[in-house]
Amino acid sequence: MAAGVRTLTGTEGERYRFDPGSFCLELLLTGGPGWLGRYEILHSPDDLASWLVDSRLTATAPLTVDALRIRPGELRQVKQFRDTLWSAVRAVTHGQQPAADDLERLNAAAGPPPRPRIEPATGELAWAGPVTGGQVLGAAAREAIELLGGRLAGRVRECSASDCYLVFLDTSRPGNRRWCSMERCGNRDKVRGYRRRRAAT
Repeated sequence: MAAGVRTLTGTEGERYRFDPGSFCLELLLTGGPGWLGRYEILHSPDDLASWLVDSRLTATAPLTVDALRIRPGELRQVKQFRDTLWSAVRAVTHGQQPAADDLERLNAAAGPPPRPRIEPATGELAWAGPVTGGQVLGAAAREAIELLGGRLAGRVRECSASDCYLVFLDTSRPGNRRWCSMERCGNRDKVRGYRRRRAAT
């Protein structure tokens, strides 16, 4: 499976693949403010480290738990950033301007990202270690700023299903992605449409 594509489990136990399209939006899958707190998975620095080894960061170079150094304070900052990003993204997906305070918090989080390097012995890409929680935060914040403030902001979408709140970057060529996943919400819509047509005839 491609880096950053997550296998999720729906409310009825169904498993499906979800591609959020960017690292910062992938981070939203770890929990969030308010009612999203029920989905929280980042309870310790080790939780964040384990989550990162399958994240979109590995599209650049492999990442192992041993290469990560995340302090408790850095974990708190990552979660605060994530919660702020939820607020800003919700505004964008509903055609509104994010709150100025939220944008200031995103801007303030944009520190140095992890540094890629070429391993002299192998010529392969790697991350200059250790990768810190602050660098992870910097990578997510920089991407969020470019995404929400750039030409792709209109492609940040919420799933069209009325009972799904997953957010993704539409990277399709025509720009017409509507569903978090065709395996789940897209398929459910097709089934509902089929049943409506059957009932009408």
